[in-house]
Amino acid sequence: MRVRVDEASCQGQQMCSIAAPDVFGSDELGHAVVLIAGEIPEALHAKVRRAQANCPEDAIIIED
Repeated sequence: MRVRVDEASCQGQQMCSIAAPDVFGSDELGHAVVLIAGEIPEALHAKVRRAQANCPEDAIIIED
């Protein structure tokens, strides 16, 4: 699994970093960024899916 954030959609509500703090952080403007380059470890897949489901802007894109 790989994950990315649609920068144009993200409003910086940080629901993703609450659901998956090992995967998502924020930039200097408060918008979400992915902290892991490349493949997401399998142990974090459920958290990433939860973060995607809780994103109010649907800005989290999972690429399996």
